[in-house]
Amino acid sequence: MPQPSFITHEVFNQSPPFEDVDLFNADRPLVEAVATNGGAVAEKELSEFGQHWGSAEMAARGRTANENTPKLRTFDSRGNRRDEIEFHPAYHELMARSAHAGVHNSTWNAQGKPAGGASEVVRAAKFYMAAQVETGHLCPITMTRASVAALAAQPDLLAKTIPVIGTRAYDPGFAPWWIKRGMTLGMGMTEKQGGTDVRSNMTRAERDGDAYRISGHKWFMSAPMCDAFLVLAQADEGLTCFFMPRFKPDGSVNAIQFQRLKDKLGNRSNASSEVEFLGAHAQRVGDEGRGIRTIIQMVQLTRQDCAIASAGLMRSGLAHALHHARHRSVFQKHLADQPLMQAVLSDMALHVEASIALVMRLCRSFDRAPDDANEAAYMRLLTPAIKYWVCKSAPGFLYEAMECLGGNGYVEEGILARHFRESPVNAIWEGSGNVMCLDVLRALSREAEAASAVLQGLAAETSGLPGAGEAVAFIAKAFRRPDGERVARLAVEKLALLAAAAALHQVSPRHAELFAATRLGENHASMYGAVDLARDDIRGLLERALP
Repeated sequence: MPQPSFITHEVFNQSPPFEDVDLFNADRPLVEAVATNGGAVAEKELSEFGQHWGSAEMAARGRTANENTPKLRTFDSRGNRRDEIEFHPAYHELMARSAHAGVHNSTWNAQGKPAGGASEVVRAAKFYMAAQVETGHLCPITMTRASVAALAAQPDLLAKTIPVIGTRAYDPGFAPWWIKRGMTLGMGMTEKQGGTDVRSNMTRAERDGDAYRISGHKWFMSAPMCDAFLVLAQADEGLTCFFMPRFKPDGSVNAIQFQRLKDKLGNRSNASSEVEFLGAHAQRVGDEGRGIRTIIQMVQLTRQDCAIASAGLMRSGLAHALHHARHRSVFQKHLADQPLMQAVLSDMALHVEASIALVMRLCRSFDRAPDDANEAAYMRLLTPAIKYWVCKSAPGFLYEAMECLGGNGYVEEGILARHFRESPVNAIWEGSGNVMCLDVLRALSREAEAASAVLQGLAAETSGLPGAGEAVAFIAKAFRRPDGERVARLAVEKLALLAAAAALHQVSPRHAELFAATRLGENHASMYGAVDLARDDIRGLLERALP
């Protein structure tokens, strides 16, 4: 009797995984933006970081950490209240690698002062590369780094905590922070009734000797697995910032009771919670009634990281799309050789190149702000504007990257679906779009002369670029209008675009000209590939994006 024959099919015309790459040296716009903004001395360190984070092992850890989400363990086996958060080992490995590289503390010295040099630029390059692999774990990383700026308002507390914050060790153990090898910090600001309006907070703080007892709730308590939190509560003199550890000074568990973990669209590897404080022990940070002024020092840095992370997500989307297009053949040509796909990919590459130039220029202002009033003004005015534009760009950009891969881009086996779900969060957290625009308006009103000098500087740096003069005039006119708030979004976007053109001009004058022509000029288009770039410009953009 004849045996049945089985036909097996061969898998071909599929792109290989985009992994085991050097995320630094494979990204010429990043290399040049880092060098332009003072970080060239760290190229070897950044290449080593890029090789490790671009490995197949780190990609697998990012996927696994998101597939095995954190769990709240409210009680132990004997009924004792613990409120611990349980993570998959892959998450802990991501945290350990970021901590080992100093992503959570390298911008501070041993006294908790700015480290100086190009520390912000170098650290941002690492943050940008890590975001391309797994963004969720960066939430506690960024808050730990940013908390030092707020703790500076309480020098005695900073002096106690900085030796532990300042180590490059990750210690996930559930124990008092002062006996650990390293620590992380989270933040609790918003309540059910307030959201952005933290002045409406109802959580109360009552004096208890030299400390306070906090009672109330937080609708969003970020990173509940952290060793301590900076929280806002109403004291006798008004809204005040407090340092709330997981353990009380006697070593017992603090009265911080997590109600549940948030079920979020993205950011799945990271835990976010709702919490009740039942007379929780806390120490004041800064003066009573100055809570917003104190914690805004932290928020400024977390907003910076939102922009860096969004730029990283877009870079990853571009890299995966371009890698796929170079391996996938359609109609007897590689996708990357099809004219329409070239138009889309090159326009996307231009957008990413401008975004990374802009966020690195912003980080340079953070590096230089302590000693340069002009850079400090740039930092204060441009941080909310840059966060607004870069973070708003990410969801649409990631969708376009997914479309470049077709059906493969839409399935969860690939990274782009996760990136897409992750992409809206940075525009929402740390101040949504409207809040960013209002912050720009406030900066203009409070520091009109300094803000005017920043705008004049941008005008000089973009002189001769297509549409730049018109953009400067529009921005100036819009911000002088008595009803300027009505056009704030358009004005803030143009401000960010102008700053991006200026930053890119320092890195690549030709690409700055293309960016200005396609974003500020008359032929501005809202869809990638809807502008006509010359063949040489297309080739140059794609080769720089991914050699």
